Amino acid sequence: MEAAETFVVLGIGRWCVRLSGVVQVSTGSRTTWGVALRSVWKLPVALTARMLFAAGPSGRVSAQDTQHVVTTRYILRGSTWLRVPYHSQTAVTSAREWHGCVSRVALQCDTVMIHIIDFDDENNIINKNVLLHQAGEIWHISASPADKGIHIIDFDDENNIINKNVLLHQAGEIWHISASPADKGVLATCYSKTSDSRVVTCAAVWRMPAEWEAGGHESPDDSSSTAQALELLCHLDSAAHGSVACVAWEPMGDGKKVVSLADNHLLLWDLQESSSQAVLASSASLEGKGQLKFTSGRWSPHHSCTQVATANDTTLRGWDTRSMSQVYCIENAHGQLVRDLDFNPNKQYYLASCGDDCKVKFWDTRNVSEPVKTLEEHSHWVWSVRYNHSHDQLVLTGSSDSRVILSNMVSISSEPFGHLADDDDISDQEEHPAEDRSKEPLQDNVIATYEEHEDSVYAVDWSSADPWLFASLSYDGRLVINRVPRALKYHILL
Repeated sequence: MEAAETFVVLGIGRWCVRLSGVVQVSTGSRTTWGVALRSVWKLPVALTARMLFAAGPSGRVSAQDTQHVVTTRYILRGSTWLRVPYHSQTAVTSAREWHGCVSRVALQCDTVMIHIIDFDDENNIINKNVLLHQAGEIWHISASPADKGIHIIDFDDENNIINKNVLLHQAGEIWHISASPADKGVLATCYSKTSDSRVVTCAAVWRMPAEWEAGGHESPDDSSSTAQALELLCHLDSAAHGSVACVAWEPMGDGKKVVSLADNHLLLWDLQESSSQAVLASSASLEGKGQLKFTSGRWSPHHSCTQVATANDTTLRGWDTRSMSQVYCIENAHGQLVRDLDFNPNKQYYLASCGDDCKVKFWDTRNVSEPVKTLEEHSHWVWSVRYNHSHDQLVLTGSSDSRVILSNMVSISSEPFGHLADDDDISDQEEHPAEDRSKEPLQDNVIATYEEHEDSVYAVDWSSADPWLFASLSYDGRLVINRVPRALKYHILL
């Protein structure tokens, strides 16, 4: 017997038992087992006592038909049997492996196949075509995207119609998009490309075609119509600093300043001559042990737009763009990687963050010893968090649990009593204490949970034109547009 750190498979009728200890081979008529029972699987109908089972150090279980020339193999992945068809000339390499104690059964096959499935949704018909793959056994297939482009979505709210157009982005695969707040026809992208046999992420500023900037551009009826391309304005050349994680625009002003996060460098750029040239104005770097890298950043709309917040690993940092020095640092802000952050548009010291610890936290940057509020509504990594631009008690989050959650964080908003709290409100409360006692703050709660996505939700954001409209995007390419519930909308407004 040959010992190995693996498991044994025992065939009993249509049941398969996974054992641990010595590596064994078993048929329906002769069985040997190891030390401890691990788990039991029910075999596919096609698997009978004729089947041979083998287990190897890789932890893969295979089942083969012993009465015929082997044409089918079943592979156990987790608790699921996968059918792997082979060409008719598949054969077992050694007769000894049918009877002895082996670590795995090796197969020699001439070809394997890739099945191309074409699903006609309208008629509910599936068409299958087979492509031969003679290089060897296939364990993973990755398809190249059909196009590298930016999809412009035009939503007609009155008629509930979505028009989509595509602008070609031939520089590379896009990982991040940031639109200029000053010029709706200008945007920045972070994209990957191959350089010196390695993949790097770069950043550039682009302009959409002039006829697209006005909006309302309808989708072409002819699917074969030629797609237009983005006009390159300038590159944010950060080759000397590393791969770019994201780009953030100055929220106010003329749209001539952007920051990019490249590995452990914070870079401030000045865009000159109609954004046709980018000049590096100043920079700052993370210092410490290990390979520190920025994961996300956000430019604050407060303090005359002189502060930028960044995330690296589990830490949040604030930077003064005038001196490129740190303003605050929140170490261990999350138990795991920080994915995203956003500033409250109405309260200048409030910042929201989210991460792989499944939490969303709200901070007052004047006192960073602990968060002022924590949400734990998601069951997996939280990728995106966004404040509503007008009503800051409305907070959106998107997660790898495939859900979008709309929360009402009224207790830490600028509208704790259902309207904007300013100095006049405070003085009125002092003059009319009886009225103040009868007016209780609203409670924080989850307004709605949206489960239209079937995959990880990587991005959520609010419409810049309609404060009650928001969109979410998942890994499978699905874009979902939703509205704030009407009852809550009227409650906020009235």
